[in-house]
Amino acid sequence: MKMTAVWEVHFLTISTLLFVLCVQSLQSLEVIYAINAGGEGHTDSYGIRYARDPLMGKVGTASDYGKQLIIGRVNAIDQILYQTERYHHSTFGYDIPISEDGDYVMILKFCEVYFNSPNMKVFDVVLNGDHTVVTDLDIFERVGRGVAHDEYIPFKVHTGKLIYNDEESDILAGKIRVEFIKGYRDNPKINAIAVVKGNIEDIPQLGPIPQEPDEYHNIQEDEEESTVRSRHTSGPRTPDPYSIDDSSVMLPIFVALGAFIPLLFCLCKL
Repeated sequence: MKMTAVWEVHFLTISTLLFVLCVQSLQSLEVIYAINAGGEGHTDSYGIRYARDPLMGKVGTASDYGKQLIIGRVNAIDQILYQTERYHHSTFGYDIPISEDGDYVMILKFCEVYFNSPNMKVFDVVLNGDHTVVTDLDIFERVGRGVAHDEYIPFKVHTGKLIYNDEESDILAGKIRVEFIKGYRDNPKINAIAVVKGNIEDIPQLGPIPQEPDEYHNIQEDEEESTVRSRHTSGPRTPDPYSIDDSSVMLPIFVALGAFIPLLFCLCKL
């Protein structure tokens, strides 16, 4: 028991240390832009200050429907970023000021809080009018309902140009635009946006997707397989009725015919 307690202390110490290192790493990056879509201002566990949604009362619908859920994959402090959202019945977007050359990462935060099946909400995300950075995003299909999902979009800015996957587009009036494109399945949405100056390797990312449902099904399958293996037949094997020797079956018929023919001959004589 003492050894277990020691290991638990070490595990908590290591986890705390890793978290502190992640916080220090992210705080060393320059946060250019961060908004809590559909919600009020919030400072997350990494110290990033997300401003109140600038589209409040202007475009689309702000929703806090997700507050009824406990969001998986994130800690309690950061759940609010995935519980509030903005959606619109048409394409909408945000203008982000960019003034310096360098490497950037856009973090798009999503969480499906309404639908319970895939192919209900599917949409694209376009950066600066020319670059489709996310195609056919189906949040439920990716992670399920009530689970955080982030998209990380690295790009460069150089001499008034935005460069994504070696493709360029012009930056107009010192701003780039991210748009959520209306498709043929429900409405596009976003939960939160952050843009930081730096490389994607420096960005702390979400943990693994919860696997409880799959584990439960695997346990069920193992139990069923074990039950089949342990099941035994009761009593001796039933003989195959079609495997009996034909001669043994026909013998009573031959005996009956042998007795009937002489009797029939005697009756004819009379």
